[in-house]
Amino acid sequence: MRRHQIGGATGFEASQFCLGTMYFGTTVEEDEAFRILDRYAEAGGNLLDTANCYAFWADGGTGEESEALIGRWLATRGMAGTMRVATKVGAAPARPDEPYHGGNREGLSPERIGEQFERSRERLGVEAVDLYYAHADDRSVPLDETVDAFAGLVEKGAVRVLGASNHACWRLERARAGADRAGREGYRAIQQRHTYLYPRPLSGPVPESIQLAASDELLDYAVAEELPVFAYSPLSNGAFSRPDRRPPGAPVDYDHAGSERRVAVLREEAAALGATPNQLALAWLASGAATVIPILGVSSVAQLDEALAGAGIELDADVRDRLTAA
Repeated sequence: MRRHQIGGATGFEASQFCLGTMYFGTTVEEDEAFRILDRYAEAGGNLLDTANCYAFWADGGTGEESEALIGRWLATRGMAGTMRVATKVGAAPARPDEPYHGGNREGLSPERIGEQFERSRERLGVEAVDLYYAHADDRSVPLDETVDAFAGLVEKGAVRVLGASNHACWRLERARAGADRAGREGYRAIQQRHTYLYPRPLSGPVPESIQLAASDELLDYAVAEELPVFAYSPLSNGAFSRPDRRPPGAPVDYDHAGSERRVAVLREEAAALGATPNQLALAWLASGAATVIPILGVSSVAQLDEALAGAGIELDADVRDRLTAA
């Protein structure tokens, strides 16, 4: 797999595909999760994506399962410090016994960031977290307080690179500019929902939404600022390859007539190339001007192998143009 540089002097190289582990330890049982992790490492993958809240909504889940499972795998395989780990803070329920909504997220106060970082690091069993994200914007806390709290983790050597997920572009720029003025480390990576399909406008207000798509504006910003974009849900929940699956709906709504046309063209072009629609969708994401690193959320080794088999696909200009224009 190809590699991409993430961050500056304290950064690292990340593999072409990141492995998403959202359901590891809940709906993906430990034995299968370990097989997936082993296969990913064997193939040259070197970055795992998790969060301090995965997957609290699953049956019996508390939100600690994914990080804890990764910690056990790193320890048993001797991979701590070798396999890179990205995790997040800010989206776990503040009051787990109440309905989950924007007002019931833990948020990004300095106290919460510091407390949850230490818990994540303990579960993962690592000395430093390679990539630490603000999971969702928190407008109830002054932005400079959040920026300072994250920067302090880098200055202590506890985090290598900072990232922002599910942030409006203007908020991302404001946070980065504030860190720059203060001479402190700022966000150097973006994680947003990004796929071959185009979403409708959000069905809810941005501060309330837990998921935001990578807009054309954000991708343009990423190119100008040389920021890698980590794309979550890049395969649209199986809608490219499975006729029984529809594209995701709200809050980021891809389930509309335009998506049907794009999926049809994707399948036609994939058949002509001898690739699967999923492989071609991943290749399309990598073919633009921005550095896009898809996060593969798989539940079996077979699903992972399909994605990895498309790692070498290079789109010529005509194929990319037809896919983009669909």
